[in-house]
Amino acid sequence: MSENSKIEWTDHTFNPWEGCQKVGPGCDNCYAEARNARYGAGVAVNWGPGAPRRRTSNANWQKPIAWDKAHAEFYAQHGRRQRVFCASLADVFDNAVDPAWRSDLFDLIELTPNLDWLLLTKRIGNVADMVRRAKSHDWLAGRNNVWLGATVVNQGEADRDVPKLLDVQALVRFLSIEPILGPICLTELQPPGESRTWIDALRGTASSLAGTGPTWAVPRIDWVIVGGESGPGARPMHPTWAQQLRNECAAAGVPFLFKQWGEWLPISQQEEDFTNRLYRSQRKAKLHEDQGAIDELYGRRCTVESAVVQLDGSTHRITAPGAFLQGTDPMTTFKVGKKAAARLLDTATHDGAPT
Repeated sequence: MSENSKIEWTDHTFNPWEGCQKVGPGCDNCYAEARNARYGAGVAVNWGPGAPRRRTSNANWQKPIAWDKAHAEFYAQHGRRQRVFCASLADVFDNAVDPAWRSDLFDLIELTPNLDWLLLTKRIGNVADMVRRAKSHDWLAGRNNVWLGATVVNQGEADRDVPKLLDVQALVRFLSIEPILGPICLTELQPPGESRTWIDALRGTASSLAGTGPTWAVPRIDWVIVGGESGPGARPMHPTWAQQLRNECAAAGVPFLFKQWGEWLPISQQEEDFTNRLYRSQRKAKLHEDQGAIDELYGRRCTVESAVVQLDGSTHRITAPGAFLQGTDPMTTFKVGKKAAARLLDTATHDGAPT
């Protein structure tokens, strides 16, 4: 339940309990639910409305204390504190969790001041009230080892939830945009019901009109993590979505981390020889024949699944009518697997993080 993590933006994962409920389109292919089902004879016993959450063992709860004791050695090597992602198989601010468990977690955070706790939630609207009930309304503001994050996957979720994240006091506020399912702009957020309020979450300003009215200061986002979807049923991402967020962050001086492409890799992110390896000749040339000429006659076939993803997130078969309509910024993408797709964005690794 707790381990040294392979997740690129943390050092450890810690799960105080297991179980959750789907709350949006980013949850459609939840890896944690699938994992829960594997250990439940095919049934995700800790998932869904009314399902019990399962608290992890006392031995598991002791591991952050051991990590905390190893602070000096880690700091000497890396020049920073260890990061702990809590919780990869649950949600700290899930309504179905016993409030006493959450209080115990906050006690553990207080006992481990040398760890930076990354509390990532899909329920950012619950945070203020649940923190107040477990500790006090200003507990987060007083904790210099808690980073508060919200998951958003499209513009609608960003408009709704990023302002809620900005309203909660925390040392570091971050966004996990994974899986990204559409274009997102963080510099012109429009909260639902606020027809004349626009928020630049990366610079920490708000205005009464989009970029033209008087501005006032608001909190800002300190870190943006972006990634595509992996696992069964993974949906492809358009490279422009990540590129635009990277550029927005660079312009505002906000650290940006690109976690992965996921299962699908756009053709624009492939070297020519990589793309060529995805195709196989329909007929192999004989000794006296030229393979190029044979390919012109018989063609080549792609050995992996392929699709066209549009800027709006819709996907189509390559042979579907209208898949490459002008004005939709179509991008051919190939299901090459997470390992082969890797995490280079425009030939570079992006590993920005707050200091």
